[in-house]
Order: sequence, then structure tokens, then C-alpha cells
Amino acid sequence: MNITQETMALMRAALAQSQPDLRKAVTESTGLAFYDLQAPAKNLYPTITKLRNMTPRVGRPSGYGTAAHWKQITAVNGSGFDAMGWIPEGQRSAAMSYTSSDESAAYVTIGEEDYLTFEAESAAEGFEDLNATVSLRLLQKMMRKEETGLLAGNASLALGTPSAPSLSAPTDSNSTLPAATYSVIVAALTAEGWLNCKGNAVSGFTPQKTITGMDGQTYVLNGGNSNVSANATQAVTSGKGLAASVTPLKGAVAYAWFVGTAGSETLQTITTVNCAYFNAPLATGRQAATTVTADSSTNSALAFNGFLTNAFEGGTLFTQSTGANGVGAPLTASGRGSIVEIDTMLQSMWDNYRLGPTVIFVSSQEQKNITNKVLSNASGLLLRYDVTATPGQPYAITAGGQIKYYYNPFDGDGVTIPIVPHPDLAPGTLFAHCERLPEWYQSNEVPNVAEVIAKRDYYRIDWPLRTRRREYGIYAEEVLAVYAQFALGIITNIGNG
Repeated sequence: MNITQETMALMRAALAQSQPDLRKAVTESTGLAFYDLQAPAKNLYPTITKLRNMTPRVGRPSGYGTAAHWKQITAVNGSGFDAMGWIPEGQRSAAMSYTSSDESAAYVTIGEEDYLTFEAESAAEGFEDLNATVSLRLLQKMMRKEETGLLAGNASLALGTPSAPSLSAPTDSNSTLPAATYSVIVAALTAEGWLNCKGNAVSGFTPQKTITGMDGQTYVLNGGNSNVSANATQAVTSGKGLAASVTPLKGAVAYAWFVGTAGSETLQTITTVNCAYFNAPLATGRQAATTVTADSSTNSALAFNGFLTNAFEGGTLFTQSTGANGVGAPLTASGRGSIVEIDTMLQSMWDNYRLGPTVIFVSSQEQKNITNKVLSNASGLLLRYDVTATPGQPYAITAGGQIKYYYNPFDGDGVTIPIVPHPDLAPGTLFAHCERLPEWYQSNEVPNVAEVIAKRDYYRIDWPLRTRRREYGIYAEEVLAVYAQFALGIITNIGNG
């Protein structure tokens, strides 16, 4: 049927005369409507890379090999008494000595891939340049993976096997836990293990994953958990709860608790302290303890050690004591506007190494708890609030706030340290980082405490076409070289409160 311009003109004229039988036949729900699609697509995901952005990236003037190597001198030891230089007239001193070591860090490869089908490319024409946006998102995800690697990578610090947990059955009038003899097993999680499950006991954690690459080849990554402990049993009667604790493991930031009858233990909770408490009926359908059969805490052949692993291995480490009934020991207010545990760490770093951190990274939990501890009734008299006295203007006070800086009285003449929340840091862990050695070290020889040495920095590969889709990869060959582990500090096992 041919519809001429004359026919359309007659139709418009009829509608203009408000013919009811013509106007009511088409509605918004039954007629043709324009599809209002906004371009481009909205990228609603965070890309936070604090450590990556602040860590210097360096190269080498010549060849690289398979690892970065350096020699470090950690002490100059005077002859005789190290602190006494007295010499008799006309005599010579004995010779001093050095404490030195050879260090190395193997280069590893990090990467991520994506693809774009021809159909998707055609469908998006005029809406979004998918070749560009796919590359952008790929780059952003690569940067996020590098961030978590810099923070939590673990090549050498194996968790091993925790000791059997200690159990008790405290009286609890609110407990609805059925009377039974319960068996408890625990596994520890590294920072990577925590990130892989985010503490979600419902979905559990994956000890090991076989990954099939875009080339069809496979490789295996460990998920970041220790082996499971031996079980411990505890009889619980009506009106009592079940409390469990375990000796903290160096390198662990969380603990997974499997509870049930002996031989049927399932994952009930994941805590960021070394204890747990149960006073309600156990959840069903959870991950079984039998799914964990080995220590899967390291990826020695594929990863480098991140800042947290370096801090655990050679930094200033403090572990909070075990709390009562699964609560965990929280940070302690000093009563003078500071935190006892942070002050202790700062003093230890100064007393032992004559330095202090330039930034303190915290989780949102510790950010809130530090603020609550510092802004208390006890410290109120030490705080000052300035308001401009403008005539005729009412005062205005903003609710809420945070402790943004922490004063370090031990570092030279005293310095303020930024307190920075990090999205990938597990609750219960606080990480202090000294980015640059102070001037009384030979800073020209060690300008940075840590560097990303890029054997080959970010590069993109557009793979040859083999199917009707474009395949991209972004890779980097690098290592995190931490020259002064002692310039790192860490507090773990912090309870929430």
C-alpha cells in the first residue's frame, strides 16, 4: 500500500479537527515511541588505586634479567664498644664492620584481557566507540588488580596450619544455640584470601582455582588460605554459648570458622580477629571444612610480595590480644586525644629505626573507631573549635567529621601523618608506610623506601583475528622492591569497638 504525502496531509487535517474516533485509537503504550537511550554507557564502578598512584615507578638504564638485585647495608658496627670511641694517645683504633645482605625480587607478569564481538561493535555504532571504552575498562581493571597486588601480594609468607582452637561454653541468657557437643575447625586467611571472599561466609572461599586463559592454556592460583586446623570439641547445654579462639598466625588478617558435629563442620562465620562466638542455631548449606585440604596461602612462582607481606616479614608488627567471646580487643583510647596502640607502634619505629610513617592506611571500620576513641569526653578539653565571629551572622556547626591526621611526637620535632582509608584493607588491620627515609639516612642512595621496578611497563596487545571478535590484552612485567622493610608498620587482630 502506497501512502502519499496527500494522504498524510488529510490525516493531519482530520486529527486537527479533534475527531475523537481517530485520536483515541493510539496511546503511548500501544503506539510507536522514540527510545531515549543516553550515550555513552554509565560506568558505575570505583577505580581506586591509592598505593599504585603513590609508589614510584622506575626502570633500569640497561638489561633486566629475571629479577632485580641489590645489596643493602643495614648497620655500621664500631669496633670495641659500638657507642664508645675513646683511643689512647698514639694508638690506632680497631676496624669497624658492616651488617650487609644481598637481596633480590623476581619479576612477575600481571595482566587482564577482554574482547569485542563484531556484532557488538556494529550495534554500538553511533552510540559508543566500543574499541575505546573496552580498552579503558580493561586498563582500569588492570590497575585495580595491580593495586591489590601491591597491597596484598604474597609469594613467600606461608600460613601453614593453625593450632586447634580453644573452646568454652559461657553462660548466655540470650543464647538459642541447641544443646549438643560441637566440633570447631579454623582456617586463616591472608589479605588476598580476605579480598577474594570479602568475609562472606554464605558463599565461602575458594582455596584454589584453575584458570583457562584466552589462549586455551590453564594455570592455577591459590586463593589465600591456610590449611584447616585439627578440630576441638565442646559440650554446650541450654542457656550457654560457644566461644572459640585460636593462636594468631603471622600473615593472617581473617579467620574462617567451621562448626558442627564432628566430621560435619561447615563454615559459619569469617572474622577479622582470632576469635568467634556462636549463640544461635547454626546455618545450613554452607561450605564444608573438607573442601580445604592444603595450605593455599602463597603463589610463590607467580606473585611478588606486597606491602602487607613485607610488613609482616620485616616491619614493626603488633597483634592485638584475644578478646572475650569473639568480640576481639579493640584499639584503646589514651585519654589524651590519641590511640595507645598507634602511639606504641610510632614509638617503636622511632626507638628502633629513627623514623616514622608518612601515611597510615586504615579500613572504614578503623577510621570510625579511631574517630570515636579520639573525639571522646575525656579528650574534649584538648580540642579547639574555631568559629568566625561575624556580626549579625548565626553560628553554623556541621555534624560528623573524622580524624584526618595523627600527630607523631616521636619523629624528630614531631610530624602529622595523614590517615587514609583504603578500600582493600580488611577491618581489623592498620598499615603504616614510610614512603621516604628521613634526611639522617643516606637518602641519595635509597631515595624511596619502595619502588615498582618495571621491566616492561603497561603494554597493550591487539591479538590477531582468529574469530569474529577483537581480542585485547594489557600486561606489565614488574616487581615491588621494598628496600627498607623496617620502614613499614602493621597492627592486626583489632576488634571492632
